[in-house]
Amino acid sequence: MWHFFGLRVVRAVVGTALLGTLASACATAPVATGKSAALQRIQTVVVIYAENHSFDNLYGLFPGANGISQATSTQKTQLDHNGEPLPELLVFGRDGKPDANYPRLPNAPFRIDAAPVNRPPTVIVPSPIHDFFYHQEQINGGQNNKFAAMSNVGGWTMGYYDGSRFKLWQWAREYTLADNFFQAAFGGSYLNHQWLVCACTPAYADAPASMRVRLDAAGHLEKRADSPSAAVAAVQIISDSLGRSVTPDGWSVNTSQPPYQPSGIPPAPDGPATYANLQGFKIGSFDLGQPVPAQTSTTIGDTLSAKGVSWVWYAGGWNAALADGMQAPDAKREVIYQSSGGSVNFQPHHQPFNYFARFAPGTPDRARHLKDGDDFMAAIAAGNLPAVSFYKPAGRDSQHPSYTDIMTGDTHLADVLEKLRASAQWKDMLVILTYDENGGYWDHVPPPQGPGWGDRWGPGSRVPALLIGPHVKRGFIDSTSYDTTSILKFISKRFDLPALPGVRAKAGDLTPALN
Repeated sequence: MWHFFGLRVVRAVVGTALLGTLASACATAPVATGKSAALQRIQTVVVIYAENHSFDNLYGLFPGANGISQATSTQKTQLDHNGEPLPELLVFGRDGKPDANYPRLPNAPFRIDAAPVNRPPTVIVPSPIHDFFYHQEQINGGQNNKFAAMSNVGGWTMGYYDGSRFKLWQWAREYTLADNFFQAAFGGSYLNHQWLVCACTPAYADAPASMRVRLDAAGHLEKRADSPSAAVAAVQIISDSLGRSVTPDGWSVNTSQPPYQPSGIPPAPDGPATYANLQGFKIGSFDLGQPVPAQTSTTIGDTLSAKGVSWVWYAGGWNAALADGMQAPDAKREVIYQSSGGSVNFQPHHQPFNYFARFAPGTPDRARHLKDGDDFMAAIAAGNLPAVSFYKPAGRDSQHPSYTDIMTGDTHLADVLEKLRASAQWKDMLVILTYDENGGYWDHVPPPQGPGWGDRWGPGSRVPALLIGPHVKRGFIDSTSYDTTSILKFISKRFDLPALPGVRAKAGDLTPALN
């Protein structure tokens, strides 16, 4: 960059004839100051995507943050389906009835890791349902008071932890914790992974009727005539099943399988081993439906590649799951959807790029951009991470309720952060560690709505987000309004990419957390 204090020297060397030209160049050259300068210092972006916890569930007691103590009585008091307050909170078991292993609780948020529940974060706990339409009813127009009524586990949704023993809490204390960061879409992991990479919802216009949800006149899930009060048992939905994943007008919103391996749907007996069976997968009452058609929407990967910016999605267990998925249809799959025997428990719907035609088996982009978690660790150690890395831990390290405990993932993620901090690339790095969605757990802050924010897809509940790196504010709580698309906004701004259409106009771009 030219500096005006050097013009006197320039005059002596080149004469006054060129001074006007040089001064003009100084006046028009872009000057990186403030946020722009901070942004340009970031050369390596790492996005780590953990699983299924609301902000209040993990950080509701974090000092100085907008936590549980700031919740109103309306937000804390859970209502039955008829709008009346529940007399108490019941935890339902797999049969939808009160589980005798859990006490009856007052109608209020409660500590999971303290009396009378006493479930430390080292044990596996129930997983509240976190589907697209359930979630909207739970939020109840921003009142957040129907989480217990619209859940398979009832009052368990109101539980939270004292996170002060978590290693990630210490990282949040040292760097920046965002306490106003929302999941981009209502519902679960599948849809929020899609929104992380394309800010879009997968289209499935030709989905069979058996895969479409049934809604009532109000646009809510159609409940069975004998569906009980939440004071007695779990809600009963007519279209509840794994395969019911598509809206009536043809958008895939709940967990659905990719068209390519690794997929929860095995290959067809007479089809290519690298593809899922287009007819779907069903064993008895277990029905995964049919795979989602290959998608063609523009992703952040597309815009990065078009600009020549290097990037990779690293997935824990990818190589093992790929081999597992390509077995014969009747083979036992030990990596995909297995949670015992030491399996990494790879979840196919956590690899969003595997749903896109550009990354189909055999394509150069698949080999270049979809890699294993071990490749991520090797790149950190070698100091050759791409400009943008997405890291998805395998299921056992993701903190997902029901198939792993919190502390295992906390240890793994903190170890990854330590490796990144020791990396040669650390001096120019920004790490964004966040959660895909709330996992069905209650949070008291209403999701933002209105022009530039809300649409039919979201945003959903608040989730934790940590911003970590040498150029991040230290010991800072950032209350700027963000959602998952803020990550896309930041990457696009840093690398001068065209904005993806679904990115929300009013979502922050993460730069308030930078020095």
